[in-house]
Order: sequence, then C-alpha cells, then structure tokens
Amino acid sequence: MKDYFDEFFSSLISYDSKLLKTLSALLLKPGRITKDYINGKRVSYTNPFRFLLSLAIVYFLLVNYSGNFSDLDRYGVKTEEDFEEYLNLQPPSVSVTNDAAFDQKIDSIPYKGDYHRFLTEAKKKDSIILANPHANFMKLEEQDFAERIIHKISFFRTFILKDSIFNLKDALVKYEIAESIENQWTFNAAQGLVRLQRAPGSFVSTLISKLPFVVFFFLPLFAVFIWLVYIRKKYSYTDNLIFSFHNTSLLFILLIISYLIDYIFNVDSNGIFLMIFSVYLFLAMRKFYRQNVFKTIVKYVFLNTIFFILAVFSSVIFFAGNIFTY
Repeated sequence: MKDYFDEFFSSLISYDSKLLKTLSALLLKPGRITKDYINGKRVSYTNPFRFLLSLAIVYFLLVNYSGNFSDLDRYGVKTEEDFEEYLNLQPPSVSVTNDAAFDQKIDSIPYKGDYHRFLTEAKKKDSIILANPHANFMKLEEQDFAERIIHKISFFRTFILKDSIFNLKDALVKYEIAESIENQWTFNAAQGLVRLQRAPGSFVSTLISKLPFVVFFFLPLFAVFIWLVYIRKKYSYTDNLIFSFHNTSLLFILLIISYLIDYIFNVDSNGIFLMIFSVYLFLAMRKFYRQNVFKTIVKYVFLNTIFFILAVFSSVIFFAGNIFTY
C-alpha cells in the first residue's frame, strides 16, 4: 500500500509540475515551448495534444453549462399553428394581447401579410403532397441532384410534422418509397431540422459539446498551410502542427481566464484577451521561425485570413453535419 500511494502521489506531483512549467512557458515565452518540444525536451512539458483537448473541453463545458441554452427551447415551434402564432400571424380579429394599441402596431407591420401569404401557399403545397405521397415522391426522383435533395428534405419534413412518421422505415412502408442511402440522408436531415425547430436550445447545447473534437479535425488542415508558408524552413509538418496546438492552447487559456473574469465581475473582457493573443501569436511566429518583421507580418496576415476562411467553411460543414445527426 505504501508503494502504491508513493507512486500515485509522485505521479500527481509530477503532472502538476509539468502543468505549471507548460503554463509558464506558454504565457511568458512565445514560441519557446514548441522549439523545446521538437528538440526532444519533452519530459518537462505536458503532451500538446492532450493538453489542448483538456483545455477545449473545459472551456466549452463552461460555456455550455452556464449559457442556459435550454431556455431557448421555450421558443421552439411544435406545430405549424405555433409557427403562425410565433410570428404574430393571427387574423386581425384575434387579439394577441390585451393592449389594443400594441395589437394595432402589430397589425400595421407591412411584411405581416407577406408571411401570411407565404404560409398559405406552403399549406396548399403540403396538402397536395399529403394527398398522394407516393406519386409526389416519384416525381422528385426525376429532378437534378441538388434540387432533388432539397425537395426530398422538404417532403420528409412535411410528413414528420403532419403524419406522425418517426423513422425512415415508417415512410418506406407507408408511402412505398425505395430504401436508399440518399433517402436515409435526406430523412435524417429533415428529422434534424424538425428537432432544431422544436428544441433550438438543445441543438445549440449539443453543438457546443462537440466543438472540442472539431478542433482536432480543423487544426491538422490549417497546419498544412503553415507548413506550405514556411516550407523553406527545416520544420516538418508535425512540427508545424505542434506549433499550432501550443498556440491554440494559449488561446483557450486566455478564453477561460476571460470567461471567469466576466462571470465574477460582470464585465466583457473578450476583446482585450483576443488582442493579447493576437500580439502573442505574432511574437511566437517571429521567435519560432526566426524571420524578419516584414516577412512575419505578411505571413501573419495571410495565415489569419486562411484561418478565418477555414473556420467559416468548417462551421458550415459542422452545422450541416449536426443537422443530419441531431
């Protein structure tokens, strides 16, 4: 038992010392920790991959559990009638509130009638689809790929909302639809959209919980551009990847500090800490790659532009993917 506890506490103390040294190196010596790591001085520092994953999980847990995103579910739309009520689309004879002046202002909104006509046309379209599901679905099979996918999602969404279809198997049997990967994907997308419509808060919460793992798919792609920009340097792709992991770790450290300050003192310090990170990143690139100020500025601007483009592209794919799997 003595040997067991000695080993346990020595490992714990060793990890704490690694953590403190990693934090101090990241905060005080931009670019130094990556240079030490790729030069073989790894015993004193925590693993960059696990360290980043831990920080990402901690940050997004803080955001998720303190954001009260479940409150957004109260604004979820359960039926088409709820949708009309949510947009204040009731007929003029129906009073939304007991305030006549407020109701008059609502009635005077110019786009109210446009929404009402839009929903009326949508209802007519749904009624046509509901009248003969099999025939309407067969017509969709004749369309081009992109148009067919969009219309199939709309088709399945209509029946999920109005005909109590819970899975694709119900639709296959009830409407004599062929089983295929395309039909499975479009049904999943329609089901995800309905769930998003009914519980937007739960969708956002699920989205945030998966973000730490998205980082590990995004950064390796971004590291390719770092490697190409500094291709004349002696560093390998893996070295550049470790550099991006270390800098992203610092970003999450600053975000966590900012979040705690905002939570305790009820202020908004995100902008300040993002500016600190911007300066830090420039210094880290300058010291790690050892190039002059002008070259570093050009590559700094270029890589940050690429980072922004990749982030937007990844966000769109990630959001769409979650619709299919929600």
